[in-house]
Amino acid sequence: MISTRCRGWLVSALILVALAAPGTVWAHCFPERSEPKVGATVNAPQMVRIWFDGALEAGFSTLMVKDHNGKRVDKGDGHVDAKDKKLLEIGVPPLKPDTYHVYWKVVSRDGHRTTGDFPFTVR
Repeated sequence: MISTRCRGWLVSALILVALAAPGTVWAHCFPERSEPKVGATVNAPQMVRIWFDGALEAGFSTLMVKDHNGKRVDKGDGHVDAKDKKLLEIGVPPLKPDTYHVYWKVVSRDGHRTTGDFPFTVR
């Protein structure tokens, strides 16, 4: 039988081990930066790129760009970069001056899903 004192040490040790485990076990991927930047006014870009803080699952991560009417305007070629698993990108045709919205849905390597969106304006 384990004494009360030993049980206390055992519980404390288990809590410390759980807290010291790598953060990716419970992590979600969130954007670190993007091109164009969130809310920026830019010349027409050829690509929209978002870099995340963790590796993405390519088969479950999507990106799209829509105009102010909600019409999809990207080339439909969104993908996780083969060399940089933290980069999600999509091509866009020459964009007219307007405000556009970028929508992303990603799944991190640990299976957690996050979504978001942001605007940018083409001058």
